[in-house]
Amino acid sequence: MNKRKLKIALSGLNATDNPGPGVAVARALKESEKLDCELIGFVYENLEPGIYMENMFSKCYQLPYPSSGQEVIFERILYIHNKEKLDVIIPNFDSELNAFINLQNELEKVGIKTFLPTLEQFEARQKTNLIEFGKKYNLDVPKSDNIYSIAELHRILNNYSYPVVVKGKFYEAYIANGYEQVVMYFNKISEKWGLPVIIQEFIKGTEVNVIALGDGNGNTICYVPMRKLYITDKGKAWAGVTIDDDNLNELTYNFFKKTKWRSALELEIMKTSENKYYIMEINPRIPAWVYLSVGAGQNLPESLVMLALGENVKPYETYKKGIVFIRYSWDLITDLEKFKKLTLYGET
Repeated sequence: MNKRKLKIALSGLNATDNPGPGVAVARALKESEKLDCELIGFVYENLEPGIYMENMFSKCYQLPYPSSGQEVIFERILYIHNKEKLDVIIPNFDSELNAFINLQNELEKVGIKTFLPTLEQFEARQKTNLIEFGKKYNLDVPKSDNIYSIAELHRILNNYSYPVVVKGKFYEAYIANGYEQVVMYFNKISEKWGLPVIIQEFIKGTEVNVIALGDGNGNTICYVPMRKLYITDKGKAWAGVTIDDDNLNELTYNFFKKTKWRSALELEIMKTSENKYYIMEINPRIPAWVYLSVGAGQNLPESLVMLALGENVKPYETYKKGIVFIRYSWDLITDLEKFKKLTLYGET
């Protein structure tokens, strides 16, 4: 079969102890049976490990931070597109998505395809809106409140039992066992990520995660669930195994049927001893452990690209159970010239 030649740009090349999805997405696309992909790396820092991995990216370009504004980002992408003639862009950070969602039509006009959630979907699943999301779609989510000042804490905490979870609106979460800890984490998170800070009910159980892809019409194209086997101090999975769980399967398929979610996502779910499933978070992009989906027989990044191109993509019907992924550290040796070029010229 002749593979379709494409040039695809993607971000999230920070393959550290808090990894972005980019390197895993790149590996999946390199192993595609349908696509012949030349990959372009979008980076924010000049020491993102993916930049220096041999035979992974043909070229890497520095992007302005999302806080720079959509116009600045679009101008930079146009510069890159004029040189590279990009076919598809896959943004892999939550913080990028708002800009890329708003730029979809402009990107389409110059010939660049994306496959992203709608702005309404992106906003509705925010941690600060999770309660309303659960009510709208009849999904079990933990009780939570958005806190804008320490003065609110005493009143709000009267409705909770310890421990509680203190979460940032974008990243970070801590388990607090008393009022003093709540205040400490509130200050720490609000200083770093701003307000509101979220107080969430602590749900005791087994954490399971789902990576999935929806076509925007209520169909689940890819679906692979896993249980974490080893978690880092940052709460990231360092090892995991695909599992078989009929209730989890039903929850996921119903999620896509009800929400008509468009694009990839990760569901973080807590399964209690009473066999109840709470959706703790909805991450609106490909997670860093996506390469496990390839190992389990579903190349999710490949399917996402095909959907971006407007192809009719058939849903996967099965995946392999008991497939394990284990991350590892690997020292990359490279030339200083590559680092210098990126630092001086923003591309290498």
